[in-house]
Amino acid sequence: MVDPVIHAAEIARFYAQVVRGPEPDDCWIFTGPIGGDGYGRFWIRREAGKRIMLRSNRYALAVSLKGAPLEPWVYGLHGCDVPICVRCSTADERGIKHLTEGTQRENMERMGRMGRGGGRRPIQRGRAGLLERRERSVALRDAVRGGWDAEAVRAALAGTAHPTLW
Repeated sequence: MVDPVIHAAEIARFYAQVVRGPEPDDCWIFTGPIGGDGYGRFWIRREAGKRIMLRSNRYALAVSLKGAPLEPWVYGLHGCDVPICVRCSTADERGIKHLTEGTQRENMERMGRMGRGGGRRPIQRGRAGLLERRERSVALRDAVRGGWDAEAVRAALAGTAHPTLW
């Protein structure tokens, strides 16, 4: 749970590591540490100073709930296919734009509807697929660290052989 009053400094520290795209449909890119799986990492302190690492997308979802708990079985669904995007949105008539709450089932159904897997290049399992996703996330983070640069963002998103979460 992230309480907007109690954790105000923590929330400010989180958003200090986020670069927001200027256009209405742009991602909000987390510029902090990135794990081996390509997702952002954000550290918080809870329970007598105990340090806890969270994925940046889960922290953003928790902030969006304004003090309500984010249950462990809730998944972050990325409509933009950018693991380091932390822009929370709702589903609209075109589907999920960025990051919203969902279940594992919804995640898998969406994967099927979006044509991920199946007729495309097989999903890479293991280290090779994770390394590609991480490389893409690092390139994207590096592209925005000095501020939003639309051309550098496009190049980072197109710069790997495995351009989506799947």
